[in-house]
Amino acid sequence: MTVDSADLVAETPWIWRARRPEARHRLICFPHAGAGAGAYAEWAELVPSDIELVAVQLPGRQNRIAEDPATKVAPLVKVLAQALRPVFDGPFSFFGHSGGAILAYEVAKALHAKGGPQPAHLFLSAQPAPGTLHRVRRLHDLTDEELTAEVVSLGGIEQEIADDEDVMESLLETLRADFTLWENHTVAAGAPLDSPITVISGDDDPRAPLDTLQGWGELTNASFDLRLFDGGHFYFLGQAAELVDFISRTLPAPQTAGSK
Repeated sequence: MTVDSADLVAETPWIWRARRPEARHRLICFPHAGAGAGAYAEWAELVPSDIELVAVQLPGRQNRIAEDPATKVAPLVKVLAQALRPVFDGPFSFFGHSGGAILAYEVAKALHAKGGPQPAHLFLSAQPAPGTLHRVRRLHDLTDEELTAEVVSLGGIEQEIADDEDVMESLLETLRADFTLWENHTVAAGAPLDSPITVISGDDDPRAPLDTLQGWGELTNASFDLRLFDGGHFYFLGQAAELVDFISRTLPAPQTAGSK
């Protein structure tokens, strides 16, 4: 059972955190298209007591709804690499789902290029490796009706929400902006990371075909692993406890006195 749970609260425009001052490791999570930091609120109660959960908040959602969503990747990554510095003061790892996986990777790559602090581990969820995105249907240029139907079919939005025109008007704007951002982004070549990469995906995800995932292994000098869960693109919504348990067990073991 998880103990010492804490609520995930906004600390800065970019950082929501469930503080655990005695934690040995910090898990920094990047949300998927259209989602905000609150997508990881449940995880704050699921991670073990020695792991502190941090969620990235992007403009255009939740408490930043009045701001315009990001339209260019490079400035976003540059700002995040600076804005997240307060949570780089100890061992940390990244988790990102779908577009959030690309963002997590790009931030890790930027830190690596500058000789900055490195994530101990990258967990990249439901996202094809760079160079294979053409295998997946583009969504940003669909009509509102088509985009809504696609996201509902993927399991990202419940039909009850999709039927609420007022809610969907705002949500579709952010969704379309996020899909536009990532579907038009090309990952530039760079030096392989020194962080291990674990790719996680649903075994029946049309947005991340199984043969598009192995390419992530070429982007690290460290270990690479692939872990499949039952389900589609939002496999984790019904298996959050299992996913968080897997991530927690994969994180580096705590250092003990005399260890090297």
